[in-house]
Amino acid sequence: MIAAVAALFGLVVGSFLNVVIHRVPRRESIVWPTSHCPSCGEAIAPRDNVPLVSYLLLRGRCRNCKESISVRYPLVEALTGGLFAAAAFRLGFGFELLWALVLIGVLVPLAAIDLEHRLLPNVIVGPAAVAGFGLSVLVNPAWWWVYLLSMVGVAGSLFALVLVYPSGMGMGDVKMGGMLGAFLGPYAFLAVFVGALVGALTGGLLMAMGRIGRRSALPFGVFLAFGGLLTLFFGRDIWGSYLRLVGGV
Repeated sequence: MIAAVAALFGLVVGSFLNVVIHRVPRRESIVWPTSHCPSCGEAIAPRDNVPLVSYLLLRGRCRNCKESISVRYPLVEALTGGLFAAAAFRLGFGFELLWALVLIGVLVPLAAIDLEHRLLPNVIVGPAAVAGFGLSVLVNPAWWWVYLLSMVGVAGSLFALVLVYPSGMGMGDVKMGGMLGAFLGPYAFLAVFVGALVGALTGGLLMAMGRIGRRSALPFGVFLAFGGLLTLFFGRDIWGSYLRLVGGV
């Protein structure tokens, strides 16, 4: 029941995240004006603003101008709803669920914006880091110093990589790494490792297919977001398996 409610709530949140993804890179208000078609500017009626359902009924086109609506809109809604449901199913009802939902609600738009614009906006990363630290301390008060050190440690490690390889990573990635430290504590290092590994494999595959060159840059924030989500759901399991493997247990 909690998972079903979380899924419905996630669909609504996903609809709002689409507004964030579209407007924040353009430095537009996410509050005003109300939702409108990006092609013709016509305000979207409430009946056409129901997550997933409206897109299907309209067959992916604006009711007014008939221009295509990006498939990103239903994908973000469905992804957010699915992740919210998974978090509720895994964590149950409590402060830890709120912590997880906020992290999901931050990583989804950051990944989408970085994929489209190669940008990780400070206006999202900064407040998210503050909120993440506060929620993490609320869930585990005794570890407040661990989350603080994790923020500094992850951001510092990524900053060192920027100095060594400035064309492959930017300061936005550094700040996002610090934000992950605020939410995930030391597990943020695992998130960065997973993101780097998946990014390297993806880059290698794209080069083998001739889609990118050796000096092409990939949006690392997308892979950091993937690593963060994977760590959110399976971080303790992955780390436990690694320790058993190393210890020969």
